[in-house]
Amino acid sequence: MTEKQFLPGTYLELPENGKVTWKAPSNIALVKYWGKKPVQIPANPSISFTLDTCATTTSVSYGKKNNGGISFDLLFEGKAKEDFKPKIHTFFERIREYVPFLDKYHFTIDTTNSFPHSSGIASSASGMAALSMCLMDMEKTLNPAMSDELFHAKASYLARLGSGSACRSIKGSMVQWGAHKNIPNSSNLYGIEYPFEIHPVFNGFCDTILLVHKGQKQVSSTVGHQLMHGHPYATNRFEQAFANLDTLKPILASGDLEGFIKLVESEALTLHAMMMTSMPYFILMKPDTLEIINKVWEFRLDTKIPLCFTLDAGANVHLLYPSSEKEKVQKFIKDNLADHCENGQYINDVVGSGAIKINS
Repeated sequence: MTEKQFLPGTYLELPENGKVTWKAPSNIALVKYWGKKPVQIPANPSISFTLDTCATTTSVSYGKKNNGGISFDLLFEGKAKEDFKPKIHTFFERIREYVPFLDKYHFTIDTTNSFPHSSGIASSASGMAALSMCLMDMEKTLNPAMSDELFHAKASYLARLGSGSACRSIKGSMVQWGAHKNIPNSSNLYGIEYPFEIHPVFNGFCDTILLVHKGQKQVSSTVGHQLMHGHPYATNRFEQAFANLDTLKPILASGDLEGFIKLVESEALTLHAMMMTSMPYFILMKPDTLEIINKVWEFRLDTKIPLCFTLDAGANVHLLYPSSEKEKVQKFIKDNLADHCENGQYINDVVGSGAIKINS
């Protein structure tokens, strides 16, 4: 699909008011995207597991108004959150061409996370995905003939304009984003459900998120992406990501966990290597991040259990493992890794299926 296909057709008569609620999950990238072009176009393709427990629930109430322009109130867990408003306003400005009914209503956006806001888990992906699903639900009411394919593709397209990785939080369980010649229908504009075979071992795959550092990052992801412009290793990194998506295809089809572990851990460390070799350079990992990685390697060597780690753009560690190993791995986490988390906190999650509507 092209951007023109996301421009709206003729709407039915606009309702006076209404309310809609959606829940959208976070996601964790296996092949990372780092570096982007305007507007929110990835420098390389990526692929992620859609999560289940870590999610944002957003309600959008709307009522007609007489004047034009963007108008909304923003609540976080029931309380006004003024410092979040500029990002939402920028998002609305970006998407108003595609959802012009934005100018017709005053919105009250009420959003909550299933995980602590200060946990260090990025809520922009799940938050922008949930808000985009609410807006698309409204558009579906105005244009009932819209196909499900267009509905989900446009929701992913809108979410991307709010937060790049949000486009991977619309569907599940595995979503690929970014044009790649060997992946049919792949696009820089929105995420697609991974179109190739996935071995049953990856069904119900577990992700335990170790909350190593819950404070604000010293360098935001937005700034980190910008530092890939002129990065001495950027071209090789982008080529590596394309190649790793090709390498991952037979791994996912055959259930090759050893190959999966090597690729996923390499991707995580490469992401942080890009941060450490940019100018200015920075390190988001903490000493406890490295302690966890070393203990994971020792545990895997001693037990032969296929446990691996990945990292987002921060200090927290995601541990990925088959559901069949859940009992042993979670005991290991409790006994050996929890001490490396702030206040001993971690979240047990699993691969999920994407955004769902919440009926009031």
